[in-house]
Order: sequence, then C-alpha cells, then structure tokens
Amino acid sequence: MRIFRMLRAGLAVAVCLGALIAAVRLVVADDNPASVRRQLAFLRSELESGAAHDAQAMFPEGYFFLYALYGLTEVDLGLGRPPGERAGELTAARWALAALDSADGRAPFDAGLTPSYGVFYRGWTNWLRGGIVALDPSGPEAARFERDSAELAAAFDAAPTPFLAAYPGQAWPVDSTVAIASLRLYDKLFPPHADPAPGGRATPAPRYRATVDRWLAGAKERLDPATGLLPHRADVATGAPIEVARGSSQSMIQRFLVDVDPAFAAQQYRVFRERFRPWGPAIREFPTGVAGAGDVDSGPLVLGVSLSATAVTMGAARVQGDGRLADALTGLADVAGVPIDTPHARRYAFGVLPVGDAFVAWSKSARPWVSAPPAGPPPDLAWWWCLPILTVLLGIAIFSIFLSGLRAR
Repeated sequence: MRIFRMLRAGLAVAVCLGALIAAVRLVVADDNPASVRRQLAFLRSELESGAAHDAQAMFPEGYFFLYALYGLTEVDLGLGRPPGERAGELTAARWALAALDSADGRAPFDAGLTPSYGVFYRGWTNWLRGGIVALDPSGPEAARFERDSAELAAAFDAAPTPFLAAYPGQAWPVDSTVAIASLRLYDKLFPPHADPAPGGRATPAPRYRATVDRWLAGAKERLDPATGLLPHRADVATGAPIEVARGSSQSMIQRFLVDVDPAFAAQQYRVFRERFRPWGPAIREFPTGVAGAGDVDSGPLVLGVSLSATAVTMGAARVQGDGRLADALTGLADVAGVPIDTPHARRYAFGVLPVGDAFVAWSKSARPWVSAPPAGPPPDLAWWWCLPILTVLLGIAIFSIFLSGLRAR
C-alpha cells in the first residue's frame, strides 16, 4: 500500500509541475534563438530521415514547405548575427535551397507555366535565394537571384492580372505577394547608384520599382469586397476575387506584405486582426460572419480556428510590430503544442508532424528582410486574455492534489 501512496503522490507532483510549466510558458514568450536552433536540430534530423517526402503525401506542397521553412528560419537566425558569424546558417540554408532546386522540389509544379513551374515555386525559391544573398552578397547565388528576379518581373509586367498562376488555371494572391517581396529584396540588396562625376545624372529608380508599383495598384483594385483584404483565390485570367479572404493565406500575406509596402501592409493588418480573431489570440480560417469548413489549405478547424493560420500569424504579428499578439501566440503554441525539450532538440506535438514544427520555428524567428521594423498598431489584445487558461491549469493542479489525498484516505 505504501508504494501505491508514493506513486499517487508522485503523480500529483508531476501533474502540478506540468501545470506550473504550462502556466509559465503561457505568460513568458520563448522566442529565444537558442530555442529555435533546437527546433532546427530536430527538423534537420527529420529531413535527413525522409520527413519531407512524408509531408508531400499529406498535402501538395509538403516537401517544398518543410525544406523552404527550414532554410528561411536559418536565414532569419543568420541575419541576427554579425556578418562574420553566419557560416553555420548559410551552409544550412544552401542545403535547403539545393533540395528545392531539384527534381523532387519541382515535381508538383508545371514547367509550362509563366514563369516556369509557376509563381508559387519561383516566388518562394527566389525569396530564399535572396535571403542567402543577404547573408553572403559575394556568394554564387547572386547571379541566379538576378536572373530569376528578372524572369519574375517580366512575367508580372506581361500579365493582365497581378496574381500569376501557381498551378494551371489556379491563382492564389498570397503566392504573388511572396514573389513581389523577392523583387523588393533584390532592390534592397542591389540598389542603383548615381553617377559620381560632377554634374552626373541623378540616382535612378530601383530596378523593379515600376513592377512593384504596378502590382500594388492592380492588387488594390482586386480586393475581396467582403473584407477589403486580398482574396484567398483569384481568377487566373483577370485577377478578380473568386473566394473570400481566409486566415490560412492572410497570415502569410501579412508576413510578406510589410516588405512590399509598409503603409499598405499596416492598413491590411489592422483589418485582418479585426476580422479573424474570434477570442483571445487565436485566428479563424474564415472572417467573422462567414461559415466554412476546413480543407487542404487550412487543415482541420477547431471551432472555426485554423491551427496553421494561428501559427503563421505569430510571425506576421512579429514583423508587423504587434508584440503583444506575437507573444500571446508564442505562449499559446508553447502550451497547446506540448513541446518536448532535450539538451539538443525541441519538438512540438511529440514530433509527429514536423511541418508544424517548421511553421512554429519560422514564426518565432520572424523579422522583416526589406523594410525597417514598424512601430506596429496599438495593442488590441487585453492583458487578461490568458486568465481562463491559467484558471484551468490551476484547477488541474488542485484537483490532482485533492484526488491524491482522497485516495490516500
């Protein structure tokens, strides 16, 4: 009997300790680079074991996203280091880019599109390649970044719509937003120079300013009429909205739009925050007042909340300067995701879905690559949003102690 009492007491202590750890994680945001690096260590191990091919069997861009987000997170961490200390992140990001620039990376995409393989593939790879150039301007990626940026710009300039096709006959505005952000990154990394001679000409405009300005004007003419945001899907021929704005794509758009046009991004972000938050910091898949079911883009919904959109908004809030929401989402992820730490790795949800870990790592490391960090909108999340969850955790701890004592008696 004594050993059973000891086991019950030990279980009660474990439950109380777990509740305490969860409470601390909820209110103390852990976006430390060291924590993100432990996540990347887990992801690298999973990628080397074939996790990207497993993810591809789950959704159409599974392979691509797992490698892309791994590489982009390495770039984010590298940009936070002095130039002479980026070798590790640079090597890892190049490894990820090589996986994307392969037959497996291109397999889901159509070579006959304009640009070849579609704007999703070309936009994300150009963004990652540009990030590598930002880490190492003298590296071999610069020439390819220049060629691919020119091809993307030519495709946008020739199209009657700002939203290019990602797959035959299908266009998602979020994909074009990523591609346009990569052109803005090019203009930052390779700015034009004025003629230094006396009486020389004035500094010319950035190479892709006209393309970006034309894209912005066209995108603003094709906003979703129900929300005033960029639509989830658009007609591939005209760019007209054909599906209401949704959280799974809006969370991505808000992450990249700040590097395209900070003023437009700030306006769009305020609307997004207002229309897609049902309670606390969680993000809906559909705007308030619109019903819908989960699909391959959003994943399963929980009371209308999209777990993927919530995770990606963590990074969007961070680059938009919305620190309170970013910290709240980080805490929520560190409780709901039940992260398991070892001295060298961290995994969420017991590591059963590595692409989820990749989205969390990318969101925790988020930083603008082109624009200066914005001041951000006024906070609209009450400080007490976490009190109901803390109350539940306290109740669990008290109940475990009570139950243990009751059984002992």
